Amino acid sequence: MSTETIAGEQRVLLRSISWKTYETLANNPDSAGRLLTYDQGLLEIMSPSRAHESDKSILGRMVEMYSLHHNIDICSSASTTFKRKDLERGFEADESYYIRNELIVRNKREIDLLVDPPPDLVIEIEITRSAINKLALFASIGIPEVWRYDGKKLWLGRLTGDIYEPSHCSVELPGFPIDIAVEILQSIGSASETELIRRFVKAC
Repeated sequence: MSTETIAGEQRVLLRSISWKTYETLANNPDSAGRLLTYDQGLLEIMSPSRAHESDKSILGRMVEMYSLHHNIDICSSASTTFKRKDLERGFEADESYYIRNELIVRNKREIDLLVDPPPDLVIEIEITRSAINKLALFASIGIPEVWRYDGKKLWLGRLTGDIYEPSHCSVELPGFPIDIAVEILQSIGSASETELIRRFVKAC
């Protein structure tokens, strides 16, 4: 077992964990508030800090306001537990959205990745770095676009083959103002969240 704690955020990595144990933990109500990532025997349990949750919430709100402002239909799947038993991989994102596949999952209360598409966009806040190669995990599940924010930069990746190529713009949310979003994220604490979102809406 390895543990990393930075600024109130903790990541615990457990090894040689069975799929059955992972599923039991993922379905345990006591796990609420913790994000689980499982990769072929490796299980990471992350307890997010307040800064992590604040960044996640604001970035998620910007995505939702942008989609509203530009009439883009989305379906939020937030931190839904997505898993593939055949791959022995599972994750809970900070935020996730169906966009091009919104209509397909609109009326679904549960998602089965063996028959349903994965989310079109996954957002990860990485104030501390995961011990698991999440990009490889996301690629194996077929997630088209990943955003990662580390407190300074917002990185966008598009799935090409089995790897993510850096991108300067979002395909899932065309025209999303990345630079403005980063400015807003770095302004957290300088004004209320409502004011920050108001500034974002005016700019986009």
